[in-house]
Amino acid sequence: MKHKTTTLQNGLRIITVPVPTSESVTISFWIGVGSRSENDSNAGVSHFLEHMVFKGSVKRPTAKEIAEAVDGFGGEFNAGTSKEWTNFYIKASKSNITKAFDVLYDMVINPVLDSKEIEREKGVILEEMSMYEDTPMYKIGDVYENLIFKGDNLGKDIIGNAISIKNMKRDDFLRYREDHYYTDNIVITVSGGIDEKVVIDLCNSYFKDLKKKGNIEETNFNFKYTNDRPRILLKYKDIEQAHLIFGYVSGERGNKDMYIENVLAAVLGQGMSSRLFTEVRERRGLAYSVRTGIDRYADTGTINTYAGVEPSKVEEAIRVIRDEHMAIASGDKPISDGELSKAKEFVKGHFALSLEDTTNINTFYGQNELLLGEIITPEETINIIDSVSREDVVRVAKQHFKNSAMNLAIIGPFKDEKKFAKLLS
Repeated sequence: MKHKTTTLQNGLRIITVPVPTSESVTISFWIGVGSRSENDSNAGVSHFLEHMVFKGSVKRPTAKEIAEAVDGFGGEFNAGTSKEWTNFYIKASKSNITKAFDVLYDMVINPVLDSKEIEREKGVILEEMSMYEDTPMYKIGDVYENLIFKGDNLGKDIIGNAISIKNMKRDDFLRYREDHYYTDNIVITVSGGIDEKVVIDLCNSYFKDLKKKGNIEETNFNFKYTNDRPRILLKYKDIEQAHLIFGYVSGERGNKDMYIENVLAAVLGQGMSSRLFTEVRERRGLAYSVRTGIDRYADTGTINTYAGVEPSKVEEAIRVIRDEHMAIASGDKPISDGELSKAKEFVKGHFALSLEDTTNINTFYGQNELLLGEIITPEETINIIDSVSREDVVRVAKQHFKNSAMNLAIIGPFKDEKKFAKLLS
């Protein structure tokens, strides 16, 4: 899959990925800022701003007018906020690329930020906050990061908190945009049935007046994990199914062992033939859902296993999950040739399937450029995964899976932390 990176004179980076067979085009604006760059007074502003760009722009002052414009060319649009980036995108037929670009630019760069709309949207966000609190399957991720990243903004919820949201004013959004929304901090990705020259011309035309630098220096993150004993965080909730995440700190985004970590996660808990799915669900019936994932940030990451478990079976589930992690690191359950091959094919297959959609293509290229400053092509990615050996996987497991580095977060009808501490000793 070929791509081209173009940097305009004002610092704006544009990545174009032609997909000749595609009748659609996806345009994404990536801004290199998220909740991790917030402070106590503006906690949640990244996510709140994401909401507000849909509420009215200079050319289309109301949410209804924006929606009608997108509906008028049969497009779809959405946005997302993470701890280190914010993304806005529109997907449309390739013949409507100019209309789509005009709407997206106007929304993201020229939002009205009407004070009355801000006040109304506060209620929506507070309701969203309550929804997450009432959905432990999703909330457990926040609880886990509250634990593992304690003392760092990574440990704070993307959505903010009730006090900061209630106190948010228009000036907070204006100041935040002034600080972070500038060309050196933005990447545009456009993929699908595109003419690259048209894309570059559009970017030159629309972004010519946007400033190159912000008012503040972007943060160089430097999280240090210094734990010398297992950590546990319980959140009491009287529910019929407990939700837990067990995990360890792993490598940062772009680290040299990144793809080895991906294969390790696949061996452990990705797919219905993985070790944890087989042992926890199929053989023991301890959980309906169990899976291992990886989250990465600029300076750190986590490899973690989630499980939804009947409360009476939580202790056994934790014990099995812990043992399966340690069995790889210790060599007590060696990884077979077939198991390694299957894990690598799983990682490659899911990666390849993701690139069949132009929105995911934009995500791959946009995040690589925005967050790493370089692009490892899909072909190079596949080759790296193919090169992973059994010895690589065991080495990385030994590096990460240590008794003193265990972290366990649980939402469920539990108040006694001591009984769980014994499981991790």
